Amino acid sequence: MQFSRWKNIIVVLIMVAVLSFCAPLIFQEKIETIFQVSTDSDKQINSVVTNEIDLPQLPLLPAQKLSNPPEIIKAVYVTGYSASQKNYLKYLSSLFQTTEVNAVVIDVKGSNGVVTYPELIPDIDALIRFFHDQNIYVIGRIAVFEDPKFSKTRPDLAIYNKAKTTDIAKPVLWLDNNGLSWLDPSSKDVWDYNISLAKDAFYHGFDEVNFDYIRFATDGNMENMGFPIYDGKKQRSKVIKEFFQYLRVQLVGEKISADLFGQVTTDNGDMGIGQLLENAFENFDYICPMVYPSHYISGFNGFENPAEHPYEIIKYSMDKAALRKIVYSKAQQNYFLQISEATGTPAYMSQTKELPEKNNLAKFRPWLQDFDMGANYTADMVKKEIQATQDSLQDDYSGFMLWNPSNIYTSGALLK
Repeated sequence: MQFSRWKNIIVVLIMVAVLSFCAPLIFQEKIETIFQVSTDSDKQINSVVTNEIDLPQLPLLPAQKLSNPPEIIKAVYVTGYSASQKNYLKYLSSLFQTTEVNAVVIDVKGSNGVVTYPELIPDIDALIRFFHDQNIYVIGRIAVFEDPKFSKTRPDLAIYNKAKTTDIAKPVLWLDNNGLSWLDPSSKDVWDYNISLAKDAFYHGFDEVNFDYIRFATDGNMENMGFPIYDGKKQRSKVIKEFFQYLRVQLVGEKISADLFGQVTTDNGDMGIGQLLENAFENFDYICPMVYPSHYISGFNGFENPAEHPYEIIKYSMDKAALRKIVYSKAQQNYFLQISEATGTPAYMSQTKELPEKNNLAKFRPWLQDFDMGANYTADMVKKEIQATQDSLQDDYSGFMLWNPSNIYTSGALLK
């Protein structure tokens, strides 16, 4: 009897010891299970926006690129501010579920010069994972030469006002009509700064980087522009072409795209801003002409108000772009693209170099208008823009990107 009592005591002690050791593991497993089950979209959004962490976690590796990206990209533009808002991310998730949208273009650096993460987006890796978990392709947009913030940080690399600058060591920044300052497009330091942002974006899992404002300024008192590096003699198109080539070399193996004025598809010159369509063909994966009908002047292609004719304007513009690509790619040893010293327009002159095949050149993926300017843009008008792009590019159709500064899009034009 005495032996049994001690035996029971020993058994109890052993059970207590076992429970003391195992209970925390069981509890931890239960917590982890609950946490895994509760990672719904709301929790993901909270993590993205507020960087909240429910349980202690080991540091995560940077987000990875989408393993199976779509061949045809159908993207919407999103500012850094919008991407930091919980309700807006919910809106995007709904848009993904109910429409054909499968990609987003998010500002890495906007035209105000603000680098969006971590300034606006506290956890860029969580944001990328949020999109990738929904199989959404993520493009990072970098506004290059229009950059008020970096201009103030490095005024020695910025365009200055010749009329107001008395000491070149203390330049007064030149401003465009919107009161924004610009960097010198010839500056290799400026190139490297923007490339460093692109490399960091790729490190954090962005699938592609899109370069905007890759040109000289277009408005403001142009005569007062002073350049700290650009000598004013080299053709502007050559300056921008050299930048394109430098991007390709520095970002070899990565997907990159170029935003160009819509008019580059129909204009043979560089329009004074340095953009020639042919100079982008060999240096990017995608060329994204901004063929917003509202941005064409009255009388273009015979239309008093081009904004009212989205199908015709975009079809014509993209037809011209496709034709120039064919001409460029089919040119043989007696044809090679050169830039005219006098006019800045492209000419085909006899050379020994053979041009690349059409399939190796950049694909077109235009920016389309989804905002009211020049006309009230209905779902039907946006549909016509998309249809015009498809009809023009046919087998080479690679998708489109929609722009609306409010970041709210016409879902009726994007039904699955």
